[in-house]
Amino acid sequence: MTAERARPIVSQAMADPLKPISSWYTRNTVWWVSADNERAPREVIGMRVVGSVFLVLIVAGVLKTSPQPALHGEGLLVTIGFAAIVAGVVLSNPTSREISRRRRIAALLLVAAGGMVLEVAQPNGAWGAAPYFVAIIAAMRLDDRDGVLVLVVTLVPTAVVAIVAHGQWGAIWTVAGGALPWYFVLRLVRKLHQRQCELEASREAEARAAASAERGRMAREMHDVLAHSLSALALQLESTRLLARDRDADERVQRAIDQAHHIAAGGLEEARRAIAAMRGDTVLGPERLDDLVGAFREQSGLPVVFEVTGEPRDLPPDARLAVYRTAQEALTNVRKHAVAERVDVTLEYRPDATVLQVRDHGAPGVPAAVGAPGANGGAPGGYGLTGMRERAELLGGRLRAEPADDGFRVELWLPATAT
Repeated sequence: MTAERARPIVSQAMADPLKPISSWYTRNTVWWVSADNERAPREVIGMRVVGSVFLVLIVAGVLKTSPQPALHGEGLLVTIGFAAIVAGVVLSNPTSREISRRRRIAALLLVAAGGMVLEVAQPNGAWGAAPYFVAIIAAMRLDDRDGVLVLVVTLVPTAVVAIVAHGQWGAIWTVAGGALPWYFVLRLVRKLHQRQCELEASREAEARAAASAERGRMAREMHDVLAHSLSALALQLESTRLLARDRDADERVQRAIDQAHHIAAGGLEEARRAIAAMRGDTVLGPERLDDLVGAFREQSGLPVVFEVTGEPRDLPPDARLAVYRTAQEALTNVRKHAVAERVDVTLEYRPDATVLQVRDHGAPGVPAAVGAPGANGGAPGGYGLTGMRERAELLGGRLRAEPADDGFRVELWLPATAT
């Protein structure tokens, strides 16, 4: 790990040295948190509450049943068996999926061994909870082969010990009539859950395939209609420009035709990029803002200052496109509606957000142009910035478009976790 990458980790640990420990404790022991560190479903919470109450009752039963835990005689065996069960339960950590297969199997074997010790030393106690626990965790957290293996290795000796030590055929019912049904029921529940997850994954894959097919269809439509129309328009404007020069047309007319030709050519290039993005090619992003600002500077003749602050980060495709399209729409509105003397474009990478700001500055005392974007974030009769606002909200961000002291300001704020 480089020093640059290690520095924020070290600083975070110095700021809150107990955070890694508390995070591990919450993720692995708190019953209202799921394996992915999010709030678990209510059914799971209910099962964990019942399990916690059951464990408390087991502990109380062991402590009150004779012989009680002690450091000598039969009480010593009770203490050893009880300690083995507690250690096995803690090591198996039922709420976590991060524990290795070997550790979980060893922990279940430890629980079974402790149960058999209690079965001998305290036959009227709560030793029957051990085979139940082993069966439940084996069904929930182990695969078919390991689950059956652990079940056989633990339940058969438990039944044998019960018969040999006390001749208690009732213990056989605890093993065969209690633990085994729990194992098969929870195994069935797990299978049904896995099938449901596979079905949801299949539906999501079908939805992605349908969306991809629709994007491909729209890309073909854009290519056949929009790109062809813009290409023809650019060629027509090129011919008109040559004709205007041959006929010695007014210079202002020639400049207007030149500018129209540049706009048509730029629109054709943007259409091609949009088609490529819809087909899954590289999406326009912040790295293209310099070219966008340069093209605006050339077409408008206005001085533009473009500045990037903070440490650049990789953004998701939708966030990358939102930054580029917002800057493009804001600059387009400046060219159409603003009476500006200069424009500032700032892209700021903050620790918690990515912020883009496009601001035009007019001459002192000059009011905002009538055609400037209104309160809804878009120009009258248009929906450019309104669409950008909707795009920002879908990413968990926001878009502000409002008058400033000497012009107009458009600000896009996207959280650092925008997806």
